[in-house]
Amino acid sequence: MGNPHVTLDRRQFVTRTGIGALAIGLGAFPLSALAETVDVAELMKPGALPENALGAEDAPVTVVEYASMTCGHCANFHKDAFPHLKKEYIDTGKVRYVFREFPLDPVAAAAFMLARCAPEGKYFDVVDLLFEDQRAWAFTDNPYNSLLNFAKQIGFTQESFDACLKDQTLLDGINGIKDRAAQEFGVSSTPTFFFNGKKESGAQSIEQLDTAIGKLL
Repeated sequence: MGNPHVTLDRRQFVTRTGIGALAIGLGAFPLSALAETVDVAELMKPGALPENALGAEDAPVTVVEYASMTCGHCANFHKDAFPHLKKEYIDTGKVRYVFREFPLDPVAAAAFMLARCAPEGKYFDVVDLLFEDQRAWAFTDNPYNSLLNFAKQIGFTQESFDACLKDQTLLDGINGIKDRAAQEFGVSSTPTFFFNGKKESGAQSIEQLDTAIGKLL
């Protein structure tokens, strides 16, 4: 018997998984949130879900990235420039890197949920794989099956996949991270970076990373 979800489109994906419209919240934040530099203490306050971070907690530079899993520029950054950031700065104790969810659509939210549902310590591994194989799951006519196939390759079953994507508390937490970024820190696109509170929008090249971090060391 054929798979009943082979024609599932993006609208049906939302219905099937229970992931409804994302609360954007853009345009509702105060003008002060549009500043190019935000208060680091506020930026680093605990959010709705546990933080996903790499590097020494006492590193002199903190880099916060807001990204969407269906963002092509985000994927390019993680393929091209992130390895340099990790090798030269995160692994050497110079940078504390914090990765935060800013899904631009329900499919991106679902991908983040899967990363959150992965075994402890595997969040970044799943994010890396999702970005690496982004075209295979993010831009298809059948996002449900495409994401399910990906999930099965990293250890999910049909049951654990569906249970993860129907976790309303988890979805609310991811939406909360996004809403706070938009309303308090003026994030309106992905990727957006904060270097010790200084905002930089758009994917950063290796040269841009070196310049931004070098000024803070």
